[in-house]
Amino acid sequence: MRTRRGLCYPMTQSEAHWRASEEEERRSRKRRRRLPAGEAAVGRKDFGWKMATEAVSEDSPDFFDGLPYDLVISILCKLSASAASPSDLISALVTCKRLNRLGLNPLVLHMASVKSLAVRAKKWSESAHRFLKRCADAGNLEACYILGMIRFYCLQNRGSGASLMARAAMGFHAAALYSLAVIQFNGSGGAKGDKDLRAGVALCARAAFLGHVDALRELGHCLQDGYGVRRNIAEGRRFLVQANARELAAVLKSSAAPSVAWHHHRRHALVSGCSLLSDFGCNVPAPKAHPANRFMVEWFAARGPGGGPGDEGLRLCSHGDCGRPETRRHEFRRCSVCGAVNYCSRACQALHWKLAHKAECAPMGRWLEADAVYAAVGGAPPEVDNGGGGAMY
Repeated sequence: MRTRRGLCYPMTQSEAHWRASEEEERRSRKRRRRLPAGEAAVGRKDFGWKMATEAVSEDSPDFFDGLPYDLVISILCKLSASAASPSDLISALVTCKRLNRLGLNPLVLHMASVKSLAVRAKKWSESAHRFLKRCADAGNLEACYILGMIRFYCLQNRGSGASLMARAAMGFHAAALYSLAVIQFNGSGGAKGDKDLRAGVALCARAAFLGHVDALRELGHCLQDGYGVRRNIAEGRRFLVQANARELAAVLKSSAAPSVAWHHHRRHALVSGCSLLSDFGCNVPAPKAHPANRFMVEWFAARGPGGGPGDEGLRLCSHGDCGRPETRRHEFRRCSVCGAVNYCSRACQALHWKLAHKAECAPMGRWLEADAVYAAVGGAPPEVDNGGGGAMY
């Protein structure tokens, strides 16, 4: 390996092999060059802009080939970390063989941003699966989480998906910690008796410590309801206040005119007599969905929540930006008032309540009739929640 001044570093065996392959490809690469200007001037219509190829000789070096590979990798790392879509990174990889090989270096894949990993469901393919797998193997936590969610819920590979999410959670990935908490609360991928409420609360607490808004809201409702933890209404309300304060701060930060948004929310809060909190009266835009949730929404919109035999009665979480499906019948809890909606978590319930369900929820006779049918046959009705942004029973 050489520095820009031409000094040499001692090379390991792997670096020496890499350098040898680089030199071999540099000698065998062909480059294009234009024809002489005289021919183009005499008969441009005849000759056009024809390109001639010839092997690169030692006396006419290619300056791109002369760049140290560590410098090219550093540039590609910055590109992958700032890419706004998967196409930004892929377009660089298909430019030439050298960029394609260096772009798949573990250092580059490890730095890939969440936007560069945001694969859409309609473009899912085996090559996209391999790309996410290579990023996950390189230690990219976002790739571990996205691929884990896709495998667990969409491809129904529960063990592998949970393992990838656990790998991201061990790297303090807040969304992965919260997703594992939802799995523990619902017993997803297993029977109803596989629920572990205490483990779900512990995972939620870790995600909340990292500032995950949904985890803060979930933990607050758990404390208020005594769900998996000793009941503490005051502490639960404190977590709900913190969750909504973070939510409002994120809205003001992303707003084009923060001062105008702040005065709007403040005036709305004073009129309604509530604090600046979404669960207590302040209307804020819905948070942007994570690429993993957006993938699941598109995936199940095209295929339905079930993918195999016996999955016809499975439902999706009613919160539109969640995308989580049931892994067994009656896994999610329904609204105790109308029975028309169901949620995978209290956080989704609280968000959907303030966004849409508050204006739609109304008692339904068929929900009461369903309870009577369950009582007549001696079975227990599906679990329900109160539909009002609070406890779930």
